[in-house]
Parts: sequence; structure tokens; C-alpha cells
Amino acid sequence: MEASWRQVAGGRGRARGRATAAPSGNGIHLRGAGGGREKGSVGAVPFGASPGGVATSAASGSRHSPAGSQALQTPAASELMSQKKFEEIKKANQAAARKLVEEHFSSSSEEEGDEDFEGKQGKIVANTFITYTTQTDGDTRELERTKQYVNEAFQAGAMTCLICIASVKRNQAVWSCSGCFCIFHMPCIQKWAKDSEFLVSSVTDDDFGKRDYPWPCPKCRFEYKRSETPSRYYCYCGKVEDPPLDPWLVPHSCGQVCEREFKPSCGHKCLLLCHPGPCPPCPKMVTTTCYCKKAKPIPRRCSAKEWSCQLPCGRKLLCGQHKCENPCHAGSCQPCPRVSRQKCVCGKKVAERSCASPLWHCDQVCGKTLPCGNHTCEQVCHVGACGECPRSGRRFCPCQKSRFSLPCTEDVPTCGDSCDKVLECGIHRCSQRCHRGPCETCRQEVEKHCRCGKHTKRMPCHKPYLCETKCVKMRDCQKHQCRRKCCPGNCPPCDQNCGRTLGCRNHKCPSVCHRGSCYPCPETVDVKCNCGNTKVTVPCGRERTTRPPKCREQCSRPPTCHHTSQEKHRCHFGSCPPCHQPCQKVLEKCGHLCPAPCHDQALIKQTGRHQPTGPWEQPSEPAFIQTALPCPPCQVPIPMECLGKHEVSPLPCHAVGPYSCKRVCGRILDCQNHTCMKECHKVTKIDGCTGKNKAGPECLRCEEGCSKSRPLGCLHPCILPCHPGECPPCVQMLRIKCHCKITSLYVECRKITTADVNEKNLLSCCKNQCPKEFLLPVCISADNIVCQC
Repeated sequence: MEASWRQVAGGRGRARGRATAAPSGNGIHLRGAGGGREKGSVGAVPFGASPGGVATSAASGSRHSPAGSQALQTPAASELMSQKKFEEIKKANQAAARKLVEEHFSSSSEEEGDEDFEGKQGKIVANTFITYTTQTDGDTRELERTKQYVNEAFQAGAMTCLICIASVKRNQAVWSCSGCFCIFHMPCIQKWAKDSEFLVSSVTDDDFGKRDYPWPCPKCRFEYKRSETPSRYYCYCGKVEDPPLDPWLVPHSCGQVCEREFKPSCGHKCLLLCHPGPCPPCPKMVTTTCYCKKAKPIPRRCSAKEWSCQLPCGRKLLCGQHKCENPCHAGSCQPCPRVSRQKCVCGKKVAERSCASPLWHCDQVCGKTLPCGNHTCEQVCHVGACGECPRSGRRFCPCQKSRFSLPCTEDVPTCGDSCDKVLECGIHRCSQRCHRGPCETCRQEVEKHCRCGKHTKRMPCHKPYLCETKCVKMRDCQKHQCRRKCCPGNCPPCDQNCGRTLGCRNHKCPSVCHRGSCYPCPETVDVKCNCGNTKVTVPCGRERTTRPPKCREQCSRPPTCHHTSQEKHRCHFGSCPPCHQPCQKVLEKCGHLCPAPCHDQALIKQTGRHQPTGPWEQPSEPAFIQTALPCPPCQVPIPMECLGKHEVSPLPCHAVGPYSCKRVCGRILDCQNHTCMKECHKVTKIDGCTGKNKAGPECLRCEEGCSKSRPLGCLHPCILPCHPGECPPCVQMLRIKCHCKITSLYVECRKITTADVNEKNLLSCCKNQCPKEFLLPVCISADNIVCQC
């Protein structure tokens, strides 16, 4: 059913005139459902705006106005219509908000509360009754019934109407029985009372509706008068009519002091606030003495004012010889428990009997001679005189018409007159003469009517006449015919079982067939937790909708994984939560224990499943399956040296093995000048080589030229590849001019680079005649040194 504000908003136009409420800030914003444009909050719509800016709900109303869809409206008319529409929606939203609040407070579904809240609630209820037990002789057992009703009033869904087998909500009118304190819905109990009165009063048509028939409580059968039929909703104490809903009070309570008279009455009144269930025992303190009145009076609770001092009672017993030896007690003393030998009343037998019953009779006939002297007493053991002989005095004849005075030894004779006693038929008399013994059977033939009065027949008077016609009247149950042969009209009550299924849907009515509604099922059902240690008792039929109680015991199910015990968790329904204990299985490859969480029942999404063609096709296989996964790779760190022996790093156990650290090898090559530039790799040791940095056969071979520095003045590279040690002397021939610049000389580079100044002059001399004309005919070098040429 749609909310009231939806119905109001949808009263004009189509879906365009509806709106949905959404909270926004401090107010309620409305979003239109039609018009094709985004609608803001109603408060954001300027009522003085142009027709294009008016809210859609008002616009839709203008489209469907009786004047026609083409009529144009003035801005003032549009503003007025928008204001009117806004007020209607505002009222509807307020009504919806009030209804939402009422439904929230009247909800009977049990909500998941944390355990701290439940503990606090229990402490509050316990503190309410602690004043009843803090002083002398407080007894908590007498308060359990009241505690139970108060607890059920606080718990959502705990109170159940036995007539309709539904939860009693906080905002519903109720009625409480004064006998069993069971709570019923007001309409349910009113209908029950009306039906009960009608069924009882309609049994006979003569007094139908005239007598004041009572009606019973559906649970305890406590009877109420017709005038006591509930017609108004009162709180538990009966002071306030229609008590308002207050979340801080017990549901259906007025919050005032109860002030009901205690039962049994003691002169005091209940001091609790208006509450369900019976009033607790009277907590007032009174001064009273014990049962035997021997002890000194002491102050005690009024509800426990009768007490025993435990001293011997001392009162004289009914036997008149002994005193009561029991501890101080209430009421009359018990019969004397002692045993003594006592004679029976006739004195013939003696037996050991209880002192409390001195008079007793044996089983022998008295046998004393009567005063007539001819007969003996035939009475069994009796007290007093035997009396006169029953055959003495004037006696009647068998027909009771004549009297005779005869000795007790003679029998009374017959008188000879007709017997004239009424026969068994009750109509005719015996026609025989006065006789002893019973009269004969009536043998006269008469016209007899059958018992139902529908047929007649001539037959002997002593024989009853029952016809074969079966009664077709309905019995008092108004369901079955009488079907008794020749019924006189007083049809007996229906003797068949009702057999109708009760409201609990579990049992059938055990009563005899009846009219009207069956009584509620008297059975109760225990709704238990999974382990069965915690239970809550509910009326039969409520176990389907009652949530199982929270159990504080540990789950006792065996583990479904390889562990010997489960993780500790509370009792629950359904499958146990996944095990999070360390796996601790021994890994086959390395022998370490698996540290990962238990993975014996992991949820795995199935692959390759058939994809449904549409929402109408139900999946044939579950999307996830539970299966055991293998242990993950071992992650225990193991120190491991890299291939090139550069470092020692911890590696996961499953990845232990030769590995490259990704560094440059760095070993010195055979050339002794360069290092291996390969990435860290395995190096095979060479026999007789102990150097850690020595290159192995796996390292790179140096393919570069010699890069060593040349001697001063040598410009030629080393002709050898990169090599260890010194480079060989340079034998490259150099072409040089002699001092005179005429002859070209060829000299090895090493000679020039290693020669000193004199040697260089000699190497540069061609030893020929110097062509220059100087005073001296000798070859002069550039340094003005005379050579030998």
C-alpha cells in the first residue's frame, strides 16, 4: 500500500504529479517523477517565477486542468497553485513521518543488539528488584514470575497474543487477564468474549440472550461476567486510559506507581511503577512472632511475616496423652505418630495401631444373643447395644395390607387378598394374591408410542418400543446430526472429537466437537540454540517466527579441517566460520611448517560455468565451491649466496637455489686490466687458483686493444691485444730528416723514445757532407752541435 503522501500527490494527473521524499539538510526535499527535467527541492522553487520555472507537480496540475491544456495562466495564478500544491505535499510528508516514527517504536522484530546492551538491560531489571532482597528473609524465587513478565515486556517480539498467535506491538491496545496476567489484543479478546457468550447462551432457545452468561479467559479459563467485557484500553494498573507510547517506559504502562492491592491481601499496596504480571511479594517490614508464639517478635518482610522459631511445638495432640514434638509450624498439629496396642470397639481383637486413631472396627460379626433369646446380632463389630430383634413386634404381610402380632420364631403368613402392587411398567398393578417375592412381569398389551412419538404399535406393556427412525437434528456443535434411533428430542452433546487444527498449526483441538473458535493451544515450545543449552519458552506456534536465543556457550562442533580443535567462538546456527588458525602442516619439500591460515575449506569461484540467458533462468551450479587448497610456497627466509659470491641474502625457502644478484661480475680478467662486465653469474674454480676475484672460464674474454699509456714521444698503439705486464718496445720505423734536411732517415720508435739528447743527435745524423757553406766544413745540427759528418 502506498504512503498517504503518495496517494495525495498522485491524485491529480499521472506519474508526473507524484513526488518522492528525500532528506536534505534540515528540511525535506521533493523530487518530481516526470517532466523530463531535473527537479530540485520545493523550497528551491521560486513561487514568483515564470511558468517555466514552476515545480512539475504544479505544472502537471495545470496541464490537466478542466479549462484545457492550452490555457495560459498568469504568474500570480501559477504561484497560488504551486503554493497550494506545496502545502498538500507538506501535510502528506508530515503524516508519513509520523507513521514512520510509530512503526519504528511499534516494531516487534527482534533486532541484533550487542551483548553490552543486553547486559545493561539485565542489570537494570535486577536493580529494580534488589530492594526486595537486601533485608531480612528476602526470597528471589518469589520474584521470578514478575521478573519474567517485565523482561518479556522489554524484549521485542516476546509477548504473544494466544488468540491470533501474533506479536503484541507497543502501540497496540491490549488487555491483561487478572488471573494469569496473559496479554491479548483488545480486538481479539473482545471477539472472543462475544463469541463465548453467544455460544453459551444459544444452547437453549428459551433463555437465549436473557441470562448473564460468563466468558472465560482463553488461557486460564478464569470466568468474567458480561459486564466485565473489556471495552477500553487501560494501562496495567488501570489508572490511565489509552496510555501514551513512551520509549522510556514499559510498553502499555502509565509510569505511575502501581498501588494495586497485594494478593493475598495484607493491607499494603504495590510500590513498583505500573508493570505487567503479578505484583511482587509485599516488601514492607512488620514486627511479628513465630507460629508457636514462643519467640520474641522480630521485624520481617510482610510477605514472609509467618516464620518458625524451630523450637518444639509442645501443643497437646488429639490423643490427649502426648505433645507435638515437631518444630514450630503453621496450622494444626499432625496426628500422634506413636503406636500402641488397642482393642476394637467390640473387644474381640487387639492390634498395634496408631495412637491418633484409637477407635477401630474388626471384620467379625457381633454374634451376641438378642433380647428375644432366639436370634443373634448379625451386625459387624459395632458400638453400643445390639438393639431389639428385627422380627419382634407387629409385622406386615408381603402385600403390606395386613398386620400380624406373632412370635419372632414364626414367619408372617399371606393375607389372601390381591397383591395390587404397581408393576415395573408403572401403569398396571399386580393381579396375583398376596405373595412373597417379586411380582411377575406385566403382560398386558397396550397401544404404545415410540420414544420419539412418531410411531405407535400394540405390544406387551413390559417391552419398550423404539422405532428405527434416526434423529436428524443437529447436535449442540451444529456440525453433526444426532443420528440416534428414536430420539425423544433431548439430543446428547456431540461426543466426537473436534479435531480442527489449532492456530499453532501443530496440534489439533482435543476437545469434543463444539461451536465457535477453539481454545488456544495450551502447549509451549522451547526455542533452543544450536547446542541446546540456552532456550526460551514460547507459546506453541510462535517457534517459527521466534529468533533463537543468543547462547553464551562455546561452539562444540568438531572441526571440519585437519586441526584437532576449532577456534573459540560462540554457539551458532549454520556452518562454522572459516578457520583462521595457522595451517602447521609439514611441507614435503623443505620440512618447514606451513604458517598460512588454514585453507582446507577455501571458497573458490567456479570457472567455465554456464552463463544464464536471462534472469528467469536459475543457476544450476553454485558460483563458489568449497575446496581444499594446497599449501602456499614456503616463505621461511634462508640465507643464500649469489652466483658471483657478491652477497648473502635471505631468500624464501621455495626459491632457494643459485641466483644472480644482478650486479656486474667485477672479477679481474686475464688481462689484469679489465673486469668482467657480465651480470652476476656462476664461476667455476680453477685448480690451483685461490683468488676470489680471479675470473673464471665463464667470465668474458677481454677483446679490447691495449690501452696502456705509451712511452713519452711514442704515438703508436701497442700491437698486442690487452695484455698483462708492460707493453713490448715499439719497433715501428719512423721517418725523420737529418740535420741538414736533405736525407730521410728511418729509425725505430723505441730508439728515439729511449735515447737521450746525444743519442738523438747521432740518430738524426746522416753522416754525409754537409751542403751548407760555413767556415767549417762540418755538419751542424739544429742545436748548433757539430756532428761527425
